[in-house]
Amino acid sequence: QVQLVESGGGSVQAGGSLSLSCAASGRTFSRNAMAWFRQAPGKERDFVARITWSADQIYYADSVKGRFTISRDNAKNTVSLQMNILKPEDTAVYYCAAQGGPSYWSYNNPATYTYWGQGTQVTVSS
Repeated sequence: QVQLVESGGGSVQAGGSLSLSCAASGRTFSRNAMAWFRQAPGKERDFVARITWSADQIYYADSVKGRFTISRDNAKNTVSLQMNILKPEDTAVYYCAAQGGPSYWSYNNPATYTYWGQGTQVTVSS
């Protein structure tokens, strides 16, 4: 059974930092692109960041560029998201996702990703 499990969410004041981690089990994702998305209450699930299996291509949403850093450790089957200079608008449930195979959709479309974690809450207060 494939599982993605996020950890590291919590509450922080604006300007603070949090580090999210996603651990995969059930299969290796060392050859798969992985990504982070987030969803605020009443809003759609939005793309945050993506990293290819070799980390040669990394993409960020404009809203987090320069503040967030995505990384991965293929030996440990994990992907991380370091979030700095957090803002209240970063408040959301953050989801880890893994691409299962070739996709018709763009890298920032949730439909591209086959496997999803259960999400972890990030709350940033002003």
